[in-house]
Amino acid sequence: MDQRAVNTHLNSLTIPTTSRGQIDYQLAKESVIREFRRGRLSKADICDAQPELLRVARSVGVATSQPCPICEQQSIVHVVFGFGTKLPKNGRFVANWHELQRLSKSHKKISCYLVEVCTNCEWNYLLRMFAKESKVADSNSDTQ
Repeated sequence: MDQRAVNTHLNSLTIPTTSRGQIDYQLAKESVIREFRRGRLSKADICDAQPELLRVARSVGVATSQPCPICEQQSIVHVVFGFGTKLPKNGRFVANWHELQRLSKSHKKISCYLVEVCTNCEWNYLLRMFAKESKVADSNSDTQ
């Protein structure tokens, strides 16, 4: 998926796409796909989505118009997970910016991960990591 498509999805979630505090894994993803197409990686090596990720992708993931780069039979789905000190150990699915804002009010910092998933062949790849920091929590910590 090209950068514009990822940004379009993030905008559909109304999650900001600024570069501050972000890591983009697009180049690494393209390298994995290239190695698969050259026969250096097997489908079993790269199509290994965990059951919970597949469940979330099937039930609440955001469909895209991009075909799966591996099986090319189904469109990929995007899911965003948030991790923070008071969130579940396995993370929490974040449906939209409002939910992320709500979570950030009770957590100083949340690390979010945008993952693309194919529910057909179980391809999954981390597209982007970004941090969401609470300004309220930051200002409270400054006064202590």
